[in-house]
Amino acid sequence: MAKLAFLGLGVMGGPMAGHLAKAGHEVTVYNRTTAKAEAWAKEHGGAWAATPAKAAEGAAFVMACVGNDDDLRSVCTGPDGAFAGMTKGAIFVDHTTVSAQVTREMNQAAADLGLGFVDAPVSGGQAGAENGVLSIMCGGDAAQYASAEPIMAAYARVCKRMGESGAGQTAKMMNQICIAGLVQGLAEALHFGEKAGMDGRAVIEVISQGAAGSWQMANRHGTMLDGEFNHGFAVDWMRKDLAICLAAADDVGASLPVTALVDQFYKEVQQMGGGRWDTSSLIERLRKLGGA
Repeated sequence: MAKLAFLGLGVMGGPMAGHLAKAGHEVTVYNRTTAKAEAWAKEHGGAWAATPAKAAEGAAFVMACVGNDDDLRSVCTGPDGAFAGMTKGAIFVDHTTVSAQVTREMNQAAADLGLGFVDAPVSGGQAGAENGVLSIMCGGDAAQYASAEPIMAAYARVCKRMGESGAGQTAKMMNQICIAGLVQGLAEALHFGEKAGMDGRAVIEVISQGAAGSWQMANRHGTMLDGEFNHGFAVDWMRKDLAICLAAADDVGASLPVTALVDQFYKEVQQMGGGRWDTSSLIERLRKLGGA
């Protein structure tokens, strides 16, 4: 078993760190809200630290799941950042969804200090984190990834290296691009069915077994029909991710017309007060437009 640090105890990070403790690792956690770190340590029998640097002291691996590019820089660099507390040869594993640019920036900063860095964004949402069945797409040095993979196995259904630094984040962008189109399509189908007087659950029972089937359909159609959006991945975070996708598309010369359109639909959901709603709330926008 390894000595680990985990930085960021949100709806994803808290359960992920819990799985590491359950697997027998010695885990020290850090969270900007100290009370949350204290509560986690009490529940899981681990330790907590006041700064990322303190949490990282002596750790072979430092895992992070924070908010955005600036949050990642904050927990990595500076006198209180994790890099300052890590010893040479230790590996930083970033589970945050951030830009490939900041990933490569942090990877270089780590290398300059003799540290490893693996970008490892996750997919599977809060339920995936709680159940330890996340999909993890990784980028970075092959040997560093191979060292970190057994640690990540505590909360992964599948974990795979996609290429060099930034490749994991690029794969996560592809994931979010797929989700955006899928959720909008499902929202439109369910909204159409409501207007046409169909039993949405009965229809989904049939079509989910055919070519239209998806994780979103299987796991979100019922809550969408019931108008329940207090779970899963928030619209605010999805817009952050889609902004990363659209900026990267400009950089590489890719065309993402559907992604750009759905991003604007999510903006309208935010304007409806749904920034913290689950991403499946796209159906509420359609209901509003349709007078439902």
